[in-house]
Amino acid sequence: MMYQLIQNFPQQLKESIELTASWVVRPHLFPIHQIVICGMGGSGIGGDFVAAMMKTEGKVPVIVNKTYQLPGFVNQHTLVVVSSYSGNTEESLMILDQALKTSCKLVCISSGGKMMEKAVANQLDFLKLPSGIPSPRACLGYSVTAQLTVLKALDLAPSGVMDQIRASADLISFEQEETMQLAEKISGQIFNKHLIIYCSDRIEPVAIRCRQQINENSKLLCWHHVFPEMNHNELVGWTGNLDKIAVIFFKNKDDQKQNLRRMQLTQEIIQPYAEIILEIFSKGHSLTEKMIYLTHLSDWISWYVAEKRGVDASEIKVIDYLKSSLENPAY
Repeated sequence: MMYQLIQNFPQQLKESIELTASWVVRPHLFPIHQIVICGMGGSGIGGDFVAAMMKTEGKVPVIVNKTYQLPGFVNQHTLVVVSSYSGNTEESLMILDQALKTSCKLVCISSGGKMMEKAVANQLDFLKLPSGIPSPRACLGYSVTAQLTVLKALDLAPSGVMDQIRASADLISFEQEETMQLAEKISGQIFNKHLIIYCSDRIEPVAIRCRQQINENSKLLCWHHVFPEMNHNELVGWTGNLDKIAVIFFKNKDDQKQNLRRMQLTQEIIQPYAEIILEIFSKGHSLTEKMIYLTHLSDWISWYVAEKRGVDASEIKVIDYLKSSLENPAY
């Protein structure tokens, strides 16, 4: 199942552009001064990508909120986007209830569930995603495009962003076979090791997504850090005792010059301690294309690692157990 979902990612991006083209988001009475995107896990990662796309070209700041609590600054000049694929995510529903008590511009994105019910009951802008996909983490294309559609409708998105999404879909579709071959090769080097992911701060969503996919698909612990911040703390930790460590550096050729120098120096410093160090450069022209390419590659890496470890990439029983336990009054 997860194999087909990853394989279909390029098509999902194309379908999401067609789907969202007909969506209508009503204008807000007040100017928007800040955006808060709320969501968890597979739904929340879309917000991370949108925030990264908006960082250099966006008109207002974007904050990704992955908690139970809506930020205190939310007011009539705030756009709040609440995203939950299932529409039943506990944290997102609590955020929605809090946002309803403010004067913010509120938009909901889901495939149904309680979120849709609340949105309809309160006459909110509601964008409905296709239902029936068993793994919300496989809906990144829908999530990113839906959120960008909201921003575009309110004249907040960078110009040409949908063209960049379309170009990203074409890129990873064209590169699919080669990407899978590279991912399988990489998986053979890291499947029995602890994985660390490093990249520049401008593409941190790629590292977050890779870590999450290694966690859920590959059933392994993993962590990430970004440059330049990593050089001010985590670098010192490499002098400790380490065992079976593999490191992936995700890079762009147009990363900030000093960050590229930092990454190269860091590779040299950690070489004696890491069993495997891999350097992977992005493909594409825009930052969006580069992030989508590296994300598709890391999705495939996580699937091949799962295959080599003999685990079911789709299974998340421990999360299901946690959710059911939270619903139990005894807790």
